[in-house]
Amino acid sequence: MASGTIKLFLAGDVMTGRGVDQILPSPGSPKLREGHVRDARDYVALAEAANGPIPRPVEPDWPWGDALKVIGEAAPDARVINLETSITNDGDFAPDKGIHYRMRPDNIACLTIAGIDVCALANNHVLDFGAVGLTDTVDTLHAAGIRTAGAGYDAEQAWRPGVLSAGNGRVLVWSVGLESSGISPANAAGKNRPGLALLPDLSKESAALIIERAHAARREGDLAVASLHWGSNWGYNVPRGHIQFARWLIDGGVDVVHGHSSHHPRPIEVYRGRPILYGCGDLINDYEGISGYEQFRDDLRLLYFVTMDAASQELRELRLVPVRARRMRLERAARDDAAWLHRVLGDASSSFGTTIGMASHGTLTVVTP
Repeated sequence: MASGTIKLFLAGDVMTGRGVDQILPSPGSPKLREGHVRDARDYVALAEAANGPIPRPVEPDWPWGDALKVIGEAAPDARVINLETSITNDGDFAPDKGIHYRMRPDNIACLTIAGIDVCALANNHVLDFGAVGLTDTVDTLHAAGIRTAGAGYDAEQAWRPGVLSAGNGRVLVWSVGLESSGISPANAAGKNRPGLALLPDLSKESAALIIERAHAARREGDLAVASLHWGSNWGYNVPRGHIQFARWLIDGGVDVVHGHSSHHPRPIEVYRGRPILYGCGDLINDYEGISGYEQFRDDLRLLYFVTMDAASQELRELRLVPVRARRMRLERAARDDAAWLHRVLGDASSSFGTTIGMASHGTLTVVTP
């Protein structure tokens, strides 16, 4: 960490279940209950048909590929992802859901090898195998030394932030979900009921649920992160309600808004010196080879490195490193691919007054005022 700064690595959706679980060292049952796919290995076959053979089993670091070196060289103080997978051997398929993600607990090295510090869990897949699957997920992550936020045995645990030391302060991560991402209201945690930290709406009162907790928990030198699972899967338009809500959070004392749920990166805003990532897109999944929505280039993903001033909690630097999913592994994106992301994300972010530059090696940088 540079003197006087706190650097975060932030990622969008990490889905290590289904096809990804099948190539890892200890695959679980491949059985699925989807409308057209009943075996998770079919997703591996789709990826192989698109880009070539995938060795099996792979080492736990395989899905991260080149990203591990990039993250290691950046040396972030905290590594935060949205984990959109239930980690369990148990539990029944949640009814009335078309897609279920499950990773066998024996494959937890897939996350520990990347040094993940906090998993945001308030999303629409951590309950794919019911309350048993959720509590198994929390227990497995904690046993591996990974902090969680957004889900738990009850509402008190679900609303508790993930906390880790950084420099002379701490990073506090609150994970919350909204129905717009596909979360059922029945998934909300209760006094004695496992579940998620779920916001009822995007009102100012809902923003206060996060702001008040941040004020109560933070100490001098702390950095507050709100990790929000919200919105639709596709498109670059950011609803007005999302913009207002994110700005309310910043006005109330949150330092970083970490949005996710969209399958591709969405616009970036720097508001009052703080970054708002409206949608970080997918990072790891088994979507490779699935047709549809090609115009959004879901094969291209971003690693987000956010450097904040430790004293003022204002943004110092925001770097985005483009990677590409190929053979269920992340590799550095070619310059042409990075240029495509630069153009599309730059255009989408321009209405927020955000300017994005691109270095000769393909790294994107948000130009701060």
